[in-house]
Amino acid sequence: MRTCVGCRSRAVKSELLRVVAGGAGAERALVPDHDGRLPGRGAYLHPRQGCLDQAERRRAFSRALRAEGPLDDTGLRRWLAEHEDRPGRPQRPAGTDEGDTT
Repeated sequence: MRTCVGCRSRAVKSELLRVVAGGAGAERALVPDHDGRLPGRGAYLHPRQGCLDQAERRRAFSRALRAEGPLDDTGLRRWLAEHEDRPGRPQRPAGTDEGDTT
């Protein structure tokens, strides 16, 4: 069980999207980690724009990821817009296989 940083409701891990802070310095951004394998501290979010909006209003990502300064959410918003309408577990981008490391 994990807690969504947006709506604060608890859900099984498979229903949530893990988000990590990527980049360095002033160029840090929120990166969707659909496989749950990226390094670093993660925060969990329902893959819905509404939960992302709530998390941004509450500044929950900075707190959950222990990141100082602003985190760019443009890439995460784009990813959610492409995947929000799909039911079930957040999907990997097309062309990536389970064992693909390239």
